Amino acid sequence: MNTAVVLYTSDLRLHDHPPLRAALSSGDQVVPLFVRDRVIEDSAFAAPNRLAFLADCLADLDAALRDRGGRLLLRSGDVVAEVCALVQEADADEVHMAAGVSGYAHAREERLREALEAQGRRLYVHDTVVTAVAPGAVLPSGSGADHFAVFTPYLRRWTELPLRPAEPAPRAVRVPEDLGSEPLPRRSAVTGTSPGLARGGETEARRLLTNWLRSGITRYEDTHDDLAGDATSKLSPHLHFGTLSPTEAVHRARAAGGPGAEAFVRQLCWRDFHHQVLAARPETAAEDYRARQDRWRTGPDAEEEIQAWKDGRTGYPVVDAAMRQLRHEGWMHNRGRLLAASFLAKTLYVDWRTGARHFMDLLVDGDVANNQLNWQWVAGTGTDTRPNRVLNPVRQGLRYDPEGRYVHRWVPELAGLPAPRVHEPWRLPGLERARFDYPDPVVDLADGLGRFREGRPGAVS
Repeated sequence: MNTAVVLYTSDLRLHDHPPLRAALSSGDQVVPLFVRDRVIEDSAFAAPNRLAFLADCLADLDAALRDRGGRLLLRSGDVVAEVCALVQEADADEVHMAAGVSGYAHAREERLREALEAQGRRLYVHDTVVTAVAPGAVLPSGSGADHFAVFTPYLRRWTELPLRPAEPAPRAVRVPEDLGSEPLPRRSAVTGTSPGLARGGETEARRLLTNWLRSGITRYEDTHDDLAGDATSKLSPHLHFGTLSPTEAVHRARAAGGPGAEAFVRQLCWRDFHHQVLAARPETAAEDYRARQDRWRTGPDAEEEIQAWKDGRTGYPVVDAAMRQLRHEGWMHNRGRLLAASFLAKTLYVDWRTGARHFMDLLVDGDVANNQLNWQWVAGTGTDTRPNRVLNPVRQGLRYDPEGRYVHRWVPELAGLPAPRVHEPWRLPGLERARFDYPDPVVDLADGLGRFREGRPGAVS
């Protein structure tokens, strides 16, 4: 009896899952496996919000497999050692898994391939599982480059490429009965999570996508930057954990049609864009994609300002609202991410890696490709073609939260202060200003711009 193993990583679903489909086609029995990688779980990447969301995802995946006659096996330790041990226990001929994009994922695949070949078994790595278009599938014409460094030409080529069809979930999954498994982790056992953390799992992902396509996507082009309206899909955690297929999301959005769908698909393309950059340049997880010879600020004054930024007490209401949303939900509106990142990297002039680490500590959708490369885009060390742009938090607040509702929601100290004054509370007269328990700005915006111009060679406003 032929047996194949499916190694789950960032693809915790049954719908549109090429590795599972291939394993079911080649084997009489399939072993769905997730390994709690000790390298990851002992590192900073194992943030409480993501561990809790992961627990939801694994429980939902196990339940879906059981509905089809199977189950999910859980092991802990070194991924290569655990897979090789299970392959021997199950007498499996092959292992199927999704292709990763990080340097760590590539090294893990190579280690696993070598170890399995030494046992006389094969590893099959499937692309277009974590992304809609595989990294390297589209390349700049005639340049010899191994990836696109600018988004717009990548978008044109990406849009022209036909996507594979999305596949339904299998009706049955037959799993050997005599293989042991550790108990699945429980969300309730994870401490230190954000109070408003969303629920994980493929069931929830598919519910959100269906509701989004039914009632949210038509307004997306006009409202996706509206901070108070919160009119985004909230699907980013599910794309990160793979409880939702990006390929299926693109197909279903295109079927819905309209400007909103086009704008949403563009965001999915941005995700693929960052993944193809990281796949080609894995060092950009920690190093500048384009070094600007920055002289980032350090020392006690900088540390004090960093802490105020983390606490949502910078004195700039829209930045503080975004940072407080992050702490409460483990998620932040995309426009808020841009403003918070620009304020740290360009106004406080602090190394983007400091902000990226803090985001990774809290974001449930914390993703090496999207988080690190979006931070670099904002900091001007990444793929932005205008690396020295500085977002003014007051103007941005007036534009994207004109009634002050986003600030009122997350900065209750200012709830009684109407717009537009809520975005500049320091301009209140002294006695009126004393009514609000809210700090003065940690830095004047003009002074912050001066820091940036002085610290980055050739910087212009």
